[in-house]
Amino acid sequence: MWQVYFKELTELMRDKKTLIFVILLPVFIFPVIFGVMGLVLSSTTNTAMKAEHRYVIVNPEQAAEFSESLYYHKNFKKVETDLVDAEALAQAIRDDKYDVAIVIPADFSSKRQQVEQATWQIIYNQSSQFDFMYQYFDQLVADYNEKLQRESLTKLKVDPSKLAAIIKPVAIEKQDTAAKRENIGEKFGALIAYILIPLCLLGASYPAIDMGAGEKERGTLETLLICPISRVSIVLGKFFTVLTTGLVGALITVASFGIWGAVIGSFAGMDIVQEAMSAIAVTELILIFSLLLPISAVFAALLLAISIYARTFKEAQNYISPLSIMIFLPLVAAMMPGVELTTKTALVPIMNVALAIKELIKGTADYGLLALIFGSTILLAGIAISFCVHWFQQEKVLFR
Repeated sequence: MWQVYFKELTELMRDKKTLIFVILLPVFIFPVIFGVMGLVLSSTTNTAMKAEHRYVIVNPEQAAEFSESLYYHKNFKKVETDLVDAEALAQAIRDDKYDVAIVIPADFSSKRQQVEQATWQIIYNQSSQFDFMYQYFDQLVADYNEKLQRESLTKLKVDPSKLAAIIKPVAIEKQDTAAKRENIGEKFGALIAYILIPLCLLGASYPAIDMGAGEKERGTLETLLICPISRVSIVLGKFFTVLTTGLVGALITVASFGIWGAVIGSFAGMDIVQEAMSAIAVTELILIFSLLLPISAVFAALLLAISIYARTFKEAQNYISPLSIMIFLPLVAAMMPGVELTTKTALVPIMNVALAIKELIKGTADYGLLALIFGSTILLAGIAISFCVHWFQQEKVLFR
């Protein structure tokens, strides 16, 4: 078995494609991709926050102070219009004549005198993912509302020192009992698992295809089968090679992200993230690796079984694509709000590992549930390996 293992590993190391998939992609390309995505997102957000929004306001004289505060706001630019109908204003926005229209009722002043509530209307395109414009407007309205409340209460001769308590009887002061690490782990723990687990699959995919369907295409599988080595040893040697490349690819990626993250964080001033990450103990990192080991074994066995069945390299790639999609479904479920690690979710393959990694990063892991996850995943890996060994012994599969 080990002779086959070292032989396959040596051949893979000589293959430039393997070096690209296992080493070059994790070290350089993935961090660059995520870095570019982060820079684009940051640039887009900053641009959206600084954008100047063209606005029109109907009946501005009814709320002169509000109109003035809107006029002098750095994110708003006034545009004149004769339109007053809501539908006509909406159509003008669609025609890109301006970005937002604020309609103040013509009887707003009189309603203020009679202490009646008035309804303002804001018309704009709400499809933007960065709706900072409404946040600015909402803050201006909130400040204006508070000012009007104070004026009304002052007219009623309310003690000025009690105005704040009357306007807002209950003030909330939040005190978070969660540590910085727990907060960061809750937000990004599932995302880290979302990156790590597919990388184990990706790192194992090319070697698995090459050692099954690839050998069939090259005609070298028959040569290997006539060697004085049992088929069980052959398939286990190939399996451990695929498992090694998957884990090495994931570990190199983690190390690469860590190094690049430390470099970028030192320039970006991300002290909180660095402090939280430094709180993760070595034992917890070992536990994360221990959880990746059996799930990687499952992937390696499934990929090798598919590759052995396929006639050609391309056919194996076609079979593996649906498997990749299926793996992302439990990972997405693990990232959904409210999904926690329980006895039930600890038995769901892939999702359980993702949730366990998140809990380990948070520092709130239940070691009993971790043992359950580890045991169930090892059992699943054993079943997958047994199937792969059985599959390799079938003549009708090897020589389709």
